[in-house]
Amino acid sequence: MTTDTLSPRTPGKPRSTMPREVVRRRRYGGHVWHPSLGSGPLPRVLTLLALALMTVVWLVPFGWGVDTSFKTEVDASASGVDWIPKAGFTLDAYRTIFGQGNLPVWAVNSVVIAVCVTAITVAISAMAAYAFSRTLFRGRRVLFAVTVASIMVPPQILIVPLFRQMLAMNLVDTYAAVILPQVVAPAMVFILKKFFDGVPRELEEAARIDGAGSFRVFWSVVLPLSRPILAAVAIFVFINTWNNFLWPFISTSDPQLMTLPVGLSTVKDSTGLRNAQESAASILGSIPLLIVFMLFQRQIVKSVATTGLGGQ
Repeated sequence: MTTDTLSPRTPGKPRSTMPREVVRRRRYGGHVWHPSLGSGPLPRVLTLLALALMTVVWLVPFGWGVDTSFKTEVDASASGVDWIPKAGFTLDAYRTIFGQGNLPVWAVNSVVIAVCVTAITVAISAMAAYAFSRTLFRGRRVLFAVTVASIMVPPQILIVPLFRQMLAMNLVDTYAAVILPQVVAPAMVFILKKFFDGVPRELEEAARIDGAGSFRVFWSVVLPLSRPILAAVAIFVFINTWNNFLWPFISTSDPQLMTLPVGLSTVKDSTGLRNAQESAASILGSIPLLIVFMLFQRQIVKSVATTGLGGQ
């Protein structure tokens, strides 16, 4: 076992036999510093500079959108880059959206649809992934290959068949028409299946010896061990469902069933200029996701880091 050589040995004191990684975890507050760029302060400075540059690249467009939402339509449509508008800042874009739209109903619809899609998708994907990982049946590899291959199918190709299917089932302009086509997520099945492959089979065998059935093993043994990956999948599905515009826009025409992205797109100004309103609508639509990220930031980072989805 590699011993600690991170600090010089004090004369008369035996060298520590503590593993190097344990020493690093204690030294960096529970986190491990991987000197992939080399040791010393220079790699850290370069890393921090790269992170700061990427942060600025992301924040500048977002700041420009916030700034544009507080402009008049004339200033928002003017050429050039002016952070301070000539006519001053105004709340006209937000007043138009709140005055002409039905924001509370759209927000409730988005929450209901996103939560339902997330819950159903996680349940279906987990059961399908566990079946692929543990169940042996004829054609399992072919079916799993088809599932993985369906990830490469663009969702836009399925819009017409899905709409015709919802129309034949008389589900158009219902919550079911918006929710059901979104619960199929082959990518999530693939991610969960790879995680289940790494769960020790000895734990399941011990539960079976105690008399547990397949579903009991799945519910009481596998799922508790899979909380990080389940949290990651739930977060990804929730964000994707919340931001989905195309399918809710096609499957619903009733304003009382519109989601927040679809409803905000219907707010129009009589002048035809909508740059400020579009920016304001984008900001309003992103506020719930920002709140979710701020509340669950630690869980999001932990779920991505501990499930191998962060490139580790």
